[in-house]
Amino acid sequence: MKFLTASGMTGGYGGVDIIEDCDISVEKGEIAVIVGPNGAGKSTAMKAIFGMLNLRKGKVELDGRDITRMAPQDRVPMGMGFVPQNRNVFVSLSVEENLEMGAYIREDDISDSLRLVYDLFPVLEEKRRQPAGELSGGQRQQVAVGRALMTKPKLLVLDEPTAGVSPIVMDELFDRIIEIAKTGIAILMVEQNARQALEIANHGFVLVQGRNRFTDTGEALLANEEVRRSFLGG
Repeated sequence: MKFLTASGMTGGYGGVDIIEDCDISVEKGEIAVIVGPNGAGKSTAMKAIFGMLNLRKGKVELDGRDITRMAPQDRVPMGMGFVPQNRNVFVSLSVEENLEMGAYIREDDISDSLRLVYDLFPVLEEKRRQPAGELSGGQRQQVAVGRALMTKPKLLVLDEPTAGVSPIVMDELFDRIIEIAKTGIAILMVEQNARQALEIANHGFVLVQGRNRFTDTGEALLANEEVRRSFLGG
């Protein structure tokens, strides 16, 4: 069994199922991406994994433990970090205060984690005293990822980390995500930039209308003619 295994997930909002019999999994040190057209249920699947959506059927297991009914805040101490797409920084707090907020559940020394974040994102160290609200979109995204890393996660869940950033910033973020995975952290992300995401992914899950349409390695999905034609623009 993989470090995270979500199987048979079925659920939605107001009695309407958005995802149906959906399976997602990722191993430590690997990158898994969820891609698909708008309205495919990608973010819904991610919310279900983090506990922000009650499943009607299915199961979510983290490191062999059933966490299906566990509240989101109880998943964080278990090693799950989440980076939402929107409103993911405290704009009035400084960069460093934002990062320290990520360590609120910890009682140990956080200086090593802070050093790790600054090594990954040097611009954040330069701007550590600056209010996060004054940063560019790409820099805010770095703060959000850095804050999640301050929880010392074993699994990092990212909801469209490159939304609204330039291609150069997207490439830089993906490079950092690869570095994070190399430390042994499992990475699961929803991403609109499907081709670029699959290029760095160990595994990919293509969702269509809330169901798994294709599941394979990133490399195999990029080579699949139907995937390329239907979801990657040819």
